[in-house]
Formats: sequence, C-alpha cells, structure tokens
Amino acid sequence: MKTGIHPDYHPVVFEDANTGKQFLTRSTSTSDRTIEWADGNIYPLLLVDVTSDSHPFWTGTARNLDTQGRVEKFERKYGKRSRAGGEG
Repeated sequence: MKTGIHPDYHPVVFEDANTGKQFLTRSTSTSDRTIEWADGNIYPLLLVDVTSDSHPFWTGTARNLDTQGRVEKFERKYGKRSRAGGEG
C-alpha cells in the first residue's frame, strides 16, 4: 500500500437517533462530539438517522405493497392500455 494516501481509519461510536442504541465500530468519519465507552476509552460519537436497530427491514415492520391492487386501480381509473410492440 502507498503511504500517505489513505484516510485515518479509527474506532468510532455510532448512535441511532431514533432508538438511542450505540455501537462501537471503525470508520474514517470524525466528529467533534465524544463519548466514553464501556472500556474506559473516549471515542468520537456520530449520530445517524437509521441503523439496523430502527430500519423497518431489519425490525420486521416493513410493509408489503399491494402492487396488483395498484395496477387494478390504475386500470379502473384510466382504462386498460395496450403495450407498444406487444402481442396485439
């Protein structure tokens, strides 16, 4: 690896803004805010909007869209459309 071209990769704490859950990982991001972690060390604290702790996909609260119902509603409102270059 070339020296002097890579950003500093260091431990940081990410905090989910919605749930307050915090986790220690490594990143090139920095912050003026700091936090003392359970190991007694002080790390930069980065506040993020969404993590796996609050994202609907990971929490199991994701909604399934009824695409078939949407197509039927569209066809009732605007009529059935033929596809260009289709079967007829």
